[in-house]
Amino acid sequence: MEGITGPLYRRMHHQIFGGVDRYYTPFLSPGEGGTLNKRELRDIAPEENQDLPLVPQLLTRRSGDFIGAARRLWELGYQHINLNLGCPSGTVTAKGKGSGFLAHPQELDHFLEEIFSAALPVKISVKSRLGMTSEEEFPPILAIFEKYPLEELILHPRVRQDLYRKPVRPQAFWWAAEHTSLPLCYNGDLVTAADCARMEQEYPMLRGLMLGRGAIADPAVFRKAKGGKAAQREELRLFHDTLYQGYCQAFQSPKNAICRMKDVWRCMIFLFEDEQGLDKALRKATEPADYQWAVEGIFRLPLREDAKEPW
Repeated sequence: MEGITGPLYRRMHHQIFGGVDRYYTPFLSPGEGGTLNKRELRDIAPEENQDLPLVPQLLTRRSGDFIGAARRLWELGYQHINLNLGCPSGTVTAKGKGSGFLAHPQELDHFLEEIFSAALPVKISVKSRLGMTSEEEFPPILAIFEKYPLEELILHPRVRQDLYRKPVRPQAFWWAAEHTSLPLCYNGDLVTAADCARMEQEYPMLRGLMLGRGAIADPAVFRKAKGGKAAQREELRLFHDTLYQGYCQAFQSPKNAICRMKDVWRCMIFLFEDEQGLDKALRKATEPADYQWAVEGIFRLPLREDAKEPW
């Protein structure tokens, strides 16, 4: 997730909680010819991601930029690249990127034809929504995907107009599962191990499940889904303290570190009971002392077995 799941977050999650088969980077937006900026290069630097099963995710509508970036990523040791066709942000879709690319199926088809004709030495997967405004847009989009040897289709069953506020569309996902020959992965509103088990039971053909906000809310959810233990208070405290200290060092600013930690807490606070009052104090905190006071209070609250939905 953009602004949250960077290298430090991934490393600490992997070391403390584990259970993840693949991490995906927040999207990288390659420039002309596939160039990446300094922040993006730091994000995917091999030394920052040692021993992590990491898939870089590219956000672009220019095939030349995708091809150039994919070759650079292969040179860094990456063997699997994901194309983001799911981001619903207005600043992204206004440029015809992310889910905005789905409004231009002929252009998308040409884009995929060019990147698969380039004989890239990497596997390519796609993360997609159902369309821009209607799930009826998806059948012709799926027909385009079916033309190419995608490593995987990760489907988030909302349209762009739904953003993240409206419910997912399970019937549309079921239709996709029945009509695709591609390896299929589900993404959308999974929070608990029970949610994951339900999806695996309803859709035994699935290649996998992708979690975003639900995994930020409960960092142990992947471990639990594989039969492991729930998050322990000591683990969560170590996770928080390591992230906060790392961000303070990286940003050279406790206030900037607090802003980053608030992004994490927007979801993770729902793993604690009776969080409402301290949630407000946390959101108002701008100074380290106020932030630490709120955090100390949160860690004294009872833990839930499963996180509440953070939306």
